[in-house]
Amino acid sequence: MLPLLPSLRRALLFGPWQAGLRWQHAASVTVTNEPILAFTPGSPEREALQQALKDLKDKTEAIPCVIGDEEVWTSDVHYQVSPFNHGRKVAKYCYADKALLNKAIEAALAARKEWDLRPISDRAQIFLKAADLLSGPRRAEILAKTMIGQGKTAIQAEIDAAAELIDFFRFNAKFAMELEAEKLISVPPSTNRVVYRGLEGFVAAVSPFNFTAIGGNLAGAPALMGNVVLWKPSDTAILASYTVYRVLREAGLPPNIIQFVPADGPVFGDTVTSSEHFCGLNFTGSVPTFKHLWKQVADNLDRYRTFPRLAGECGGKNFHFVHSSADVASVVSGTLRSAFEYGGQKCSACSRLYVPDSLWPKIKEQLLQEHSQIRVGDPVEDFRTFFSAVIDAKSFGRIKKWLEYIRSSPNLSILAGGQCDDSVGYFVQPCIVESKDPQDPILKEEIFGPILTVYVYPERQYKETLSLVDSTSPYGLTGAVFAQDKNIIDEAMKMLRNAAGNFYINDKSTGAVVAQQPFGGSRVSGTNDKPGGPHYVLRWTSPQVIKETHAPLGDWKYSYMQ
Repeated sequence: MLPLLPSLRRALLFGPWQAGLRWQHAASVTVTNEPILAFTPGSPEREALQQALKDLKDKTEAIPCVIGDEEVWTSDVHYQVSPFNHGRKVAKYCYADKALLNKAIEAALAARKEWDLRPISDRAQIFLKAADLLSGPRRAEILAKTMIGQGKTAIQAEIDAAAELIDFFRFNAKFAMELEAEKLISVPPSTNRVVYRGLEGFVAAVSPFNFTAIGGNLAGAPALMGNVVLWKPSDTAILASYTVYRVLREAGLPPNIIQFVPADGPVFGDTVTSSEHFCGLNFTGSVPTFKHLWKQVADNLDRYRTFPRLAGECGGKNFHFVHSSADVASVVSGTLRSAFEYGGQKCSACSRLYVPDSLWPKIKEQLLQEHSQIRVGDPVEDFRTFFSAVIDAKSFGRIKKWLEYIRSSPNLSILAGGQCDDSVGYFVQPCIVESKDPQDPILKEEIFGPILTVYVYPERQYKETLSLVDSTSPYGLTGAVFAQDKNIIDEAMKMLRNAAGNFYINDKSTGAVVAQQPFGGSRVSGTNDKPGGPHYVLRWTSPQVIKETHAPLGDWKYSYMQ
């Protein structure tokens, strides 16, 4: 075992399972959410970040596949480019082929039993140490790599690659130890306990580009609970993801527990789902990809040694519903942030706004006034940038087609923005659209870009509009209601009960914080396993209940038989 961190050692509690019969090791640790740094001019964190950005300038980091301690290069080489300057290659990496993925599976399985048998507190301290590294000496590095690789501003990188990732590691460790500390009822002469085993096999983690923290959590949470993991990071987040992997190794994660294997999506999916040892999928990405993987699992069900756990988060068509009693300033500020921070590329970003006709003139005026002040550009050279380029050429092309559709539709009109230019980076100006038709495809389908669509409804038809909000889109991730009338809020909560897994009242639909607002939605938004909450770690265990009797069993006959 690794030597215990001082904070964890102080937190360990030893108590009898039942007096004189058995002792159970129970542990808890006190953690709080990581403070978010402000990066104001002249601050130490800003200076450290700017130095880290300077250190990365004109560098292309070579990132191999990693199987155990072996760094492997294949001939299938690719490059990650900076979204706001696509002529700049920030990372060189390679795809693992089928043979290498199978090698990774075999190596992971060989390490599984020993890892699973290590105490939860022992595994937890690795993630606590990783969090400390990210909070301190590695903070500026992970922020800088998230900024240049994924096009985030300093504050967007900070709330993601620092604060949220640190919180995932610390709170998952806390939740895991608290889970182990829970006791079952024991009646003399027997004692009962639970062993939280890892799943029997390997877990495949498939992570997205838009949050460095999600990649760390998709791979890290199953590993914390005793599993071995094949981690396929997003091609457009390779640089930051590899840094997270190296931090975990530096913190003491043994080789072969997490295999770092960038790969072509279909090759990875085909390989992992065809293995008899596949036991879990931890996924964030598109609905079609998740559905495809689910179908592959179903087709291969007879070959598996156990029923696989499938956890997925697939985005949303998130709403802000505004009632006539709403505070207009809150609506405007909350909607602009939710819709356009990180270019609308958050799973929780608001993309549809429902406004009563009585408030629309005032809201429209303020929205357009504030919209004119949004700066889109290079987040490294200009810290005044509110958001930067969208992630890649594919995303830019998809958004551009939507903008062409908007301009050609008689039901839609652009109120502001909508220009796009990919000559240097994949830049799309924030676009506000008004729709006359509440059933237009733009109010149904996820765009994943900086496009906000407004539907203005007759004030007295707010109930009918709440029904529209609930039924228009197949997603169910996040949503917000802005109203000062408590009766309206109560009514909206009932009518929108299934419309959002994270529901906000007088606040924007983005910004969920680990342990405060565990995140996830249902319908086609995913399996709603609520990462960031206390029950998420249980998803990655196979509990074993043990009953031990401490006295002879006695006669086999029951008393009624006499």
